[in-house]
Amino acid sequence: MSVVMITQDNFKSEVLDSEKPVLVDFWASWCGPCRMVSPIVDEIAEESDGSFKVGKINVDEQPDLAAQFNVMSIPTLMVFKNGTVADSTVGVRSKQDILSMIQQA
Repeated sequence: MSVVMITQDNFKSEVLDSEKPVLVDFWASWCGPCRMVSPIVDEIAEESDGSFKVGKINVDEQPDLAAQFNVMSIPTLMVFKNGTVADSTVGVRSKQDILSMIQQA
């Protein structure tokens, strides 16, 4: 599956109402650590067996969503399950760490 670009307009349908867990990457183009995590998140999305979704939220373009979830530092990764945050982490993480977040959700 490919990464879904999440906006205020599709957040409810893509994340909150999703029947599958959703990994959400809060990022910005100017953020060095975000550029390190982004290819890992893309790879996880491409390798997904359909049991979860992967989305990205650009905090510069969607500041209200970042504020809603108290995102103070990026990259912030959150796993949503049944419309709530099941797990979250800040900073660069390994592929295995990110996959573990999804599996434990």
